Amino acid sequence: MADHIDGVSSMATRQILAELAALYEQATGSRVAIRPMGGVEAARLVRAGEPTDIVILAANAMEQLEGEGHILPGSRAGFARSGIAMAIRSGAERPAIDSEEAVKQALTAARRICYSTGPSGDHLLRLLDRWGLAETVSRRLLQAPPGVPVGAMVARGEAELGLQQLSELLPIQGIEILGPLPSEVQATTVFTAGIARTSARPETARALIGFLNADQAQEAKRRYGMEPA
Repeated sequence: MADHIDGVSSMATRQILAELAALYEQATGSRVAIRPMGGVEAARLVRAGEPTDIVILAANAMEQLEGEGHILPGSRAGFARSGIAMAIRSGAERPAIDSEEAVKQALTAARRICYSTGPSGDHLLRLLDRWGLAETVSRRLLQAPPGVPVGAMVARGEAELGLQQLSELLPIQGIEILGPLPSEVQATTVFTAGIARTSARPETARALIGFLNADQAQEAKRRYGMEPA
């Protein structure tokens, strides 16, 4: 009987993992089911002892989970790197975001700014604090619920600007991606994969993690707006 591998991941990596899981099934006959969800919810399930084999989340969350005993020691491996991009509703006026000052002006001028519960949202809040704009802009911030793409809310007109991982924005219809944040205000999130303490098949999980980082997996990462880790 072929192995059945379960996993949980953040929404940011869902498209890459769906494609790679299908390739792994074709190559090995092992069934792979990785559930994408908001990173906060995924970490909560892992902490609650949810039976699963692999976990793919932002590196800082994975480090915490391993430190708490929820990830097998030494099993973590880099999976992909992702930068933050900004988007508007299709057809809306395109603000410049080619410099730190331009990004600052775009955020200051926007009537509503949507951000996520994940690393990109945390980074936005840090930027606003750094610029002394936290209090000024706070009433115009709209946080997308866990698992809800920021781009979807921008497409519906609920916000003028949206910031999230590029991989999260790319598949959304009804938006235009202005581009990645400029280097001086960019933040790269590294996503890592690890074996859950609850895994009943850790060696099979280890083999899948190896496949996710094999040469044939790298093109899919780039196609969906990420880079190999």
